[in-house]
Amino acid sequence: MPKLTLDISMSLDGYVAGPNMRPGVGLGDGAERLHEWAFPTEGFREAHGDSGGTRNVDSDVLEEMLAVPGAFVMGRRMFGGEGRWDNPVWGDAPWEGWWGDDPPYHRPVFVLTHHEREPLHKGDTTFTFVTDGIESALEQARAAAGDRDVALGGGANVAQQYLEAGLLDEVQIHLAPVLLGRGVALFEGLDPDRIRFEPTRTIHSPAVTHIRYRVVR
Repeated sequence: MPKLTLDISMSLDGYVAGPNMRPGVGLGDGAERLHEWAFPTEGFREAHGDSGGTRNVDSDVLEEMLAVPGAFVMGRRMFGGEGRWDNPVWGDAPWEGWWGDDPPYHRPVFVLTHHEREPLHKGDTTFTFVTDGIESALEQARAAAGDRDVALGGGANVAQQYLEAGLLDEVQIHLAPVLLGRGVALFEGLDPDRIRFEPTRTIHSPAVTHIRYRVVR
Protein backbone atom coordinates (compact mmCIF):
# COMPACT_ATOMS: atom_id res chain seq x y z
CA MET A 1 0.00 0.00 0.00
CA PRO A 2 1.37 3.47 -0.82
CA LYS A 3 2.82 5.29 2.18
CA LEU A 4 2.71 8.82 3.55
CA THR A 5 6.34 9.85 4.06
CA LEU A 6 8.34 12.79 5.37
CA ASP A 7 11.88 13.77 4.35
CA ILE A 8 13.33 16.70 6.28
CA SER A 9 16.71 18.17 7.19
CA MET A 10 17.22 18.76 10.91
CA SER A 11 19.91 20.22 13.16
CA LEU A 12 21.52 18.23 15.94
CA ASP A 13 19.44 20.20 18.44
CA GLY A 14 16.17 19.34 16.69
CA TYR A 15 15.31 22.36 14.55
CA VAL A 16 14.13 22.23 10.94
CA ALA A 17 13.90 26.00 10.38
CA GLY A 18 15.35 29.08 11.99
CA PRO A 19 13.59 32.06 13.51
CA ASN A 20 12.34 35.11 11.60
CA MET A 21 11.22 33.56 8.31
CA ARG A 22 10.60 36.31 5.75
CA PRO A 23 10.82 37.03 1.99
CA GLY A 24 14.32 36.20 0.86
CA VAL A 25 14.98 34.16 4.03
CA GLY A 26 12.31 31.49 3.73
CA LEU A 27 14.11 29.02 6.01
CA GLY A 28 14.65 31.55 8.78
CA ASP A 29 17.92 32.88 10.14
CA GLY A 30 20.81 30.44 9.85
CA ALA A 31 18.81 27.48 8.59
CA GLU A 32 20.25 27.27 5.09
CA ARG A 33 23.14 25.43 6.78
CA LEU A 34 20.76 22.49 7.30
CA HIS A 35 20.66 21.96 3.54
CA GLU A 36 24.30 22.52 2.62
CA TRP A 37 24.65 18.76 2.12
CA ALA A 38 22.19 18.98 -0.80
CA PHE A 39 23.18 22.16 -2.63
CA PRO A 40 26.31 20.86 -4.44
CA THR A 41 24.78 17.55 -5.53
CA GLU A 42 23.83 16.57 -9.04
CA GLY A 43 20.36 15.59 -7.81
CA PHE A 44 19.69 19.04 -6.36
CA ARG A 45 20.89 20.83 -9.47
CA GLU A 46 18.84 18.63 -11.78
CA ALA A 47 15.70 19.18 -9.69
CA HIS A 48 16.19 22.93 -10.09
CA GLY A 49 16.81 22.80 -13.82
CA ASP A 50 20.60 23.12 -13.64
CA SER A 51 23.44 20.86 -14.77
CA GLY A 52 26.63 19.74 -13.10
CA GLY A 53 26.98 19.00 -9.42
CA THR A 54 28.51 16.15 -7.48
CA ARG A 55 27.42 12.53 -7.90
CA ASN A 56 27.64 10.90 -4.47
CA VAL A 57 25.50 9.13 -1.88
CA ASP A 58 23.82 12.39 -0.89
CA SER A 59 22.81 12.96 -4.50
CA ASP A 60 21.39 9.43 -4.65
CA VAL A 61 19.32 9.99 -1.50
CA LEU A 62 18.01 13.31 -2.81
CA GLU A 63 17.06 11.85 -6.18
CA GLU A 64 15.25 8.98 -4.45
CA MET A 65 13.43 11.47 -2.21
CA LEU A 66 12.11 13.44 -5.20
CA ALA A 67 11.48 10.52 -7.58
CA VAL A 68 9.39 8.19 -5.41
CA PRO A 69 6.34 10.33 -4.48
CA GLY A 70 3.44 10.81 -6.86
CA ALA A 71 2.18 13.90 -5.00
CA PHE A 72 3.13 16.18 -2.12
CA VAL A 73 1.37 17.83 0.84
CA MET A 74 2.83 20.90 2.50
CA GLY A 75 1.84 23.58 4.97
CA ARG A 76 1.16 27.22 4.33
CA ARG A 77 4.49 28.38 5.77
CA MET A 78 6.39 25.84 3.66
CA PHE A 79 4.70 27.19 0.55
CA GLY A 80 5.37 30.82 1.29
CA GLY A 81 5.28 32.08 4.85
CA GLU A 82 2.63 33.76 6.99
CA GLY A 83 0.09 36.49 6.30
CA ARG A 84 -2.60 37.10 3.70
CA TRP A 85 -1.94 36.17 0.09
CA ASP A 86 -2.46 39.83 -0.89
CA ASN A 87 -0.57 41.35 2.04
CA PRO A 88 1.38 44.39 0.76
CA VAL A 89 4.57 43.00 2.32
CA TRP A 90 4.65 40.46 -0.52
CA GLY A 91 4.22 43.05 -3.29
CA ASP A 92 1.35 44.18 -5.52
CA ALA A 93 0.47 40.78 -7.02
CA PRO A 94 -0.80 37.83 -4.93
CA TRP A 95 2.17 36.08 -3.32
CA GLU A 96 3.27 32.99 -5.27
CA GLY A 97 5.49 31.42 -2.62
CA TRP A 98 9.17 30.67 -2.19
CA TRP A 99 9.58 28.29 -5.12
CA GLY A 100 10.12 30.48 -8.20
CA ASP A 101 8.92 29.84 -11.73
CA ASP A 102 10.03 26.20 -11.89
CA PRO A 103 9.59 24.48 -8.48
CA PRO A 104 11.50 21.22 -7.94
CA TYR A 105 8.39 19.09 -7.29
CA HIS A 106 7.19 18.44 -10.88
CA ARG A 107 4.06 16.77 -9.44
CA PRO A 108 0.82 17.91 -7.78
CA VAL A 109 1.32 19.74 -4.46
CA PHE A 110 -1.53 20.22 -1.98
CA VAL A 111 -1.06 23.18 0.37
CA LEU A 112 -2.85 23.23 3.73
CA THR A 113 -4.18 26.71 4.46
CA HIS A 114 -7.11 28.67 5.87
CA HIS A 115 -7.07 31.02 2.85
CA GLU A 116 -9.04 29.99 -0.24
CA ARG A 117 -7.27 30.40 -3.54
CA GLU A 118 -7.42 29.07 -7.08
CA PRO A 119 -4.76 26.49 -8.05
CA LEU A 120 -1.40 27.98 -8.95
CA HIS A 121 0.54 26.57 -11.91
CA LYS A 122 4.32 27.06 -11.85
CA GLY A 123 6.29 25.17 -14.51
CA ASP A 124 5.01 21.59 -14.40
CA THR A 125 4.03 21.86 -10.71
CA THR A 126 0.47 22.70 -9.68
CA PHE A 127 -0.21 23.96 -6.15
CA THR A 128 -3.76 23.22 -4.97
CA PHE A 129 -4.86 25.01 -1.80
CA VAL A 130 -6.83 22.88 0.66
CA THR A 131 -8.91 24.56 3.37
CA ASP A 132 -10.79 21.60 4.89
CA GLY A 133 -8.07 19.83 6.85
CA ILE A 134 -5.28 17.30 6.76
CA GLU A 135 -7.46 14.29 5.90
CA SER A 136 -8.88 16.06 2.85
CA ALA A 137 -5.40 17.11 1.67
CA LEU A 138 -4.14 13.53 2.03
CA GLU A 139 -7.19 12.10 0.23
CA GLN A 140 -6.70 14.49 -2.70
CA ALA A 141 -2.95 13.80 -2.81
CA ARG A 142 -3.50 10.04 -2.81
CA ALA A 143 -5.98 10.35 -5.65
CA ALA A 144 -3.41 12.33 -7.63
CA ALA A 145 -0.54 9.97 -6.75
CA GLY A 146 -2.28 6.77 -7.82
CA ASP A 147 -0.24 3.77 -6.66
CA ARG A 148 2.76 5.91 -5.62
CA ASP A 149 3.61 7.32 -2.20
CA VAL A 150 2.56 10.76 -0.98
CA ALA A 151 5.29 12.89 0.62
CA LEU A 152 4.93 15.67 3.16
CA GLY A 153 6.93 18.66 2.03
CA GLY A 154 6.90 20.16 5.55
CA GLY A 155 7.04 22.05 7.70
CA ALA A 156 7.14 20.92 11.31
CA ASN A 157 3.56 21.81 12.19
CA VAL A 158 2.16 19.76 9.32
CA ALA A 159 4.36 16.80 10.27
CA GLN A 160 3.15 17.07 13.86
CA GLN A 161 -0.51 17.09 12.77
CA TYR A 162 -0.11 13.95 10.65
CA LEU A 163 1.87 12.19 13.39
CA GLU A 164 -0.78 13.04 15.99
CA ALA A 165 -3.49 11.73 13.66
CA GLY A 166 -1.63 8.44 13.11
CA LEU A 167 -1.44 9.02 9.36
CA LEU A 168 2.32 9.28 8.80
CA ASP A 169 4.06 6.01 7.89
CA GLU A 170 7.73 6.87 7.43
CA VAL A 171 10.16 9.64 8.39
CA GLN A 172 13.62 10.21 6.93
CA ILE A 173 15.71 12.77 8.79
CA HIS A 174 18.77 14.28 7.13
CA LEU A 175 20.72 15.04 10.30
CA ALA A 176 23.10 17.93 9.68
CA PRO A 177 26.09 18.54 11.97
CA VAL A 178 24.75 21.99 12.85
CA LEU A 179 23.36 23.66 15.97
CA LEU A 180 20.76 26.39 15.44
CA GLY A 181 19.97 27.15 19.08
CA ARG A 182 16.43 28.31 18.32
CA GLY A 183 13.82 28.13 15.60
CA VAL A 184 11.14 25.60 14.63
CA ALA A 185 11.48 22.25 16.42
CA LEU A 186 10.29 19.18 14.53
CA PHE A 187 8.93 17.14 17.44
CA GLU A 188 7.88 19.89 19.85
CA GLY A 189 4.65 19.17 21.72
CA LEU A 190 4.25 15.54 20.61
CA ASP A 191 3.34 12.80 23.10
CA PRO A 192 6.51 10.73 23.65
CA ASP A 193 4.51 7.84 25.09
CA ARG A 194 2.24 7.51 22.07
CA ILE A 195 4.47 8.30 19.08
CA ARG A 196 7.36 5.91 18.55
CA PHE A 197 9.86 5.24 15.77
CA GLU A 198 11.83 2.24 14.55
CA PRO A 199 14.99 2.90 12.52
CA THR A 200 15.07 1.00 9.24
CA ARG A 201 18.04 2.52 7.35
CA THR A 202 21.06 4.70 8.06
CA ILE A 203 23.31 6.20 5.39
CA HIS A 204 26.38 8.22 6.34
CA SER A 205 28.25 10.78 4.30
CA PRO A 206 30.90 13.38 5.17
CA ALA A 207 28.19 16.07 5.13
CA VAL A 208 25.10 14.53 6.74
CA THR A 209 23.54 11.35 8.17
CA HIS A 210 20.33 10.10 6.54
CA ILE A 211 18.20 8.11 9.03
CA ARG A 212 14.94 6.48 7.94
CA TYR A 213 12.34 5.50 10.54
CA ARG A 214 9.10 3.57 10.43
CA VAL A 215 6.38 5.15 12.54
CA VAL A 216 5.28 2.43 14.99
CA ARG A 217 1.55 2.01 15.48
